[in-house]
Amino acid sequence: MLITGITGQDGSYLTELLLGKEYTVHGIVRRTSNLLRSRIEHLRRDDQIYGKKLFLHYGDLSDTTTLRRIFREVQPAEVYHLAGQSHVGLSFELPESTCDEAGMATLRLLEIVRDQAPDVRFYHASTSEIFGNASESPQWEETPMHPTSPYGCAKAFATQLARVYRQSYGMFVCNGILYNHESPRRGEKFVTRKIARTAARISRGLEVDLVLGNLESKRDWGRAQDYVVAMWLMLQHDQPDDYVVATGQTHSVREFVEAAFKVVDLPWQKYVRQDSAFDRPIEPARLVGCVDKIRKTLGWKPSGNFEQLVREMVEAEVEALKKS
Repeated sequence: MLITGITGQDGSYLTELLLGKEYTVHGIVRRTSNLLRSRIEHLRRDDQIYGKKLFLHYGDLSDTTTLRRIFREVQPAEVYHLAGQSHVGLSFELPESTCDEAGMATLRLLEIVRDQAPDVRFYHASTSEIFGNASESPQWEETPMHPTSPYGCAKAFATQLARVYRQSYGMFVCNGILYNHESPRRGEKFVTRKIARTAARISRGLEVDLVLGNLESKRDWGRAQDYVVAMWLMLQHDQPDDYVVATGQTHSVREFVEAAFKVVDLPWQKYVRQDSAFDRPIEPARLVGCVDKIRKTLGWKPSGNFEQLVREMVEAEVEALKKS
């Protein structure tokens, strides 16, 4: 089994899930990755796992030659393609690299699978950002794509490519159309991690305020730990397909802030200020997912709730500060 983006939030949780199911896991990492601070460092330090059930391979998604070599060496039965620049706001600043990593890299991998191992089961990490200014709410698998960011455009391209390869070549390719999913392992550039981290630091007297953009922006936020289970279930089904993975509920940034400061028992209004510099050039419409299909077909549903997610993130930040 092979994972791209194994050192990311989803990749680390997926690795733990698969190791627990007795998989041998191979992951692709860049040579520039700082593995000593990665989310899988606890696995790399385990002599019973690393080098026995977990193997890392240096490679870059722009390097087709190396990717083909890795596929030949590993001969995976399942591929989980999670890698790529996934920060929506940053995609406006880095549109070309975002489109290459999210779009063209998917094409390269699909071509390698088609040439070398057409029976491989391939998971592509799509996103709710493909819907953007959605024509309907909630969105489901057949909702038209109207992306509003370079990241959303690149993912729409990759999602359509995955469908084309499935339909044209009979390949087992699934799109997981995942809505926002968070955890204590979320990158620090994402607003949820920023809120959790700053709330914890303010509670310890290490910061004095939290600067955010549009507080009324709403998202369908779930737990990453739950969503990687959905990825695995897609590749265990007898037929490849596309699935929306979401909670079916939306919450605003303001609600996230309120819940985060409640964990540290502080009045959020005293510390939060807005700055339009953090607003997106275009804000997508109300993105909320319909999970009827994945619930009925694969039996998946999210565990926990919004308040639990926020609490997990803030408490993890508080614990990290205590240790430091």
